Amino acid sequence: MMAMDQASASFTLDEATHTLRFARDLRAAPVRVFEAWTQPEQLARWWDPTGERLAVCEIDLRPGGAFRFVSAHHPDRPFTGRYHTIAPPALLVFSANGATGKVMLAERPGGTRMTVEIVCSSADHLAQFVAMGVAAGTSKTLDNLERLFSTP
Repeated sequence: MMAMDQASASFTLDEATHTLRFARDLRAAPVRVFEAWTQPEQLARWWDPTGERLAVCEIDLRPGGAFRFVSAHHPDRPFTGRYHTIAPPALLVFSANGATGKVMLAERPGGTRMTVEIVCSSADHLAQFVAMGVAAGTSKTLDNLERLFSTP
């Protein structure tokens, strides 16, 4: 297991469970963080690792509903998937690129502890995600979300 920690952020690569795990302390209530993950007008503001607004952000927020996010920089590579569990304001589970994503939100003093997991199907799948830079890209994306709640 490989880990990186800062005061309010952490990253863990858990090879035993084929999981990339990110944690952030955010200065917002869980309901606000959940909305940032599920409302297109909000998600479009922070999802792209470059910090630029998404060109397309479509969300059908229901179990089995699809999503499609398109970066202005890479319109030929949309990020698409399906929602599985929607339990506001604590849990969002979806699948994309053969992996399962989990967003878990827990209230803490002054805001929310957000844990994001990307669970791959195998060790090879995890190695592919690592080679593609998923850890760095996801960290940048979550940094964008963190900034969203730190600006007035």
